[in-house]
Amino acid sequence: MAPSTPLLTVRGSEGLYMVNGPPHFTESTVFPRESGKNCKVYTFSKDGTLFAWGNGEKVNIISVTNKGLLHSFDLPKAVCLEFSPKNTVLATWQPYTNTIANKLHLQKINDFVLSPGPQPYKVAVYVPGSKGAPSFVRLYQYPNFAGPHAALANKSFFKADKVTMLWNKKATAVLVIASTDVDKTGASYYGEQTLHYIATNGESAVVQLPKNGPIYDVVWNSSSTEFCAVYGFMPAKATIFNLKCDPVFDFGTGPRNAAYYSPHGHILVLAGFGNLRGQMEVWDVKNYKLISKPVASDSTYFAWCPDGEHILTATCAPRLRVNNGYKIWHYTGSILHKYDVPSNAELWQVSWQPFLDGIFPAKTITYQAVPSEVPNEEPKVATAYRPPALRNKPITNSKLHEEEPPQNMKPQSGNDKPLSKTALKNQRKHEAKKAAKQEARSDKSPDLAPTPAPQSTPRNTVSQSISGDPEIDKKIKNLKKKLKAIEQLKEQAATGKQLEKNQLEKIQKETALLQELEDLELGI
Repeated sequence: MAPSTPLLTVRGSEGLYMVNGPPHFTESTVFPRESGKNCKVYTFSKDGTLFAWGNGEKVNIISVTNKGLLHSFDLPKAVCLEFSPKNTVLATWQPYTNTIANKLHLQKINDFVLSPGPQPYKVAVYVPGSKGAPSFVRLYQYPNFAGPHAALANKSFFKADKVTMLWNKKATAVLVIASTDVDKTGASYYGEQTLHYIATNGESAVVQLPKNGPIYDVVWNSSSTEFCAVYGFMPAKATIFNLKCDPVFDFGTGPRNAAYYSPHGHILVLAGFGNLRGQMEVWDVKNYKLISKPVASDSTYFAWCPDGEHILTATCAPRLRVNNGYKIWHYTGSILHKYDVPSNAELWQVSWQPFLDGIFPAKTITYQAVPSEVPNEEPKVATAYRPPALRNKPITNSKLHEEEPPQNMKPQSGNDKPLSKTALKNQRKHEAKKAAKQEARSDKSPDLAPTPAPQSTPRNTVSQSISGDPEIDKKIKNLKKKLKAIEQLKEQAATGKQLEKNQLEKIQKETALLQELEDLELGI
């Protein structure tokens, strides 16, 4: 018999309670509502059969299937709960002592991440670089920590003040987002990020992202054979890569900063939350077809239902203290249920009841929106600001950003092939130069909405190095030679090669050289 739809747990100023999933959306009798504002924590077991919560006086455990109280503990200050994988132990956050079973002797470990899934367990550790030495991430298999050859894999790199390490579901590889707090080139206030791939078989690589800018999100598919990255200055690109770190499909550009694979891995949602307007793109990633484009404005939380059909979006406090509530969608874009918290109340947390893999089989993807009685209130599209002097004049086709369609919607030339790593590097350099020119134009133009110049007269002639003065041309040529050498050094550093002190000093001069080159080419 097919299981029922997962329950939805809601925690807020109205109390802690559960809601039946689609199609009913009524309050569940599995768990009697816990009123008051003292409930600070709850958790399900991994298979969803047990539920524990703390109400400020006790920590209680109930059976979701039998609807009965199993245990109650006097733990009024518990702020974190976690069930063991076999449902035999409930861990609460409080000071405790255990003897050390095993220890990894490695100096200056800054971060570590345990692999998911069953034994053998693996761990990824990060050690930051110092005194000119590179940072590195190493993979180990527990309990084999001793000896010079104990590490399964090692990847070193520069430009890393901190890292985010992401294991795939099968614990065969790790993606590492290396970040610096400051971008020394001044191109971004996000700092600078690079993406690295490390496999337990010893393979490693730098993932070449063909657009400059921050890395917003990286997610593994549940198959562990591919991953999606969202990156680049807005509008951001999104690309799926295989385990060779080669691009498989390019989704073009759009207002997005997050990606979410469905539990079965057959649907991908690209979304723009936070400072973006909540646009979502729902893709069939088996056929690379767009299913729907719903909008979930002001969302602070997103989660796939374990059935792989329904989506939860919510606006929660303290991130946002107004318009709190949640919506349950079908992936075709229909809103099936909507709950708005009263204006004098807040929503703090909402989540699905978990289920083990395989309980819900994957269903055939449909592209027709499912029927719903809840109206889909599409937000009004805000028009671009126009100064008063231009409001009665025709709107030109000029755009602030160049939009790039998905790979399968681009005009085909007949001999299109996936770009090689070298071609991707060259494309990235080209786009970086293009972005720098656009930024230079916007910095020098005081107009809010500049009118584009005729195509026959280029607005910016930075690329033309013929100044008419042989001495200036000679200086420009020498500067370009130095900048090319610096670019080569940066590529060597990105691959993990340790640079000499004088080479690092050359890289630090890049910004000044770029400014000098621009001044010469503009005749300043």
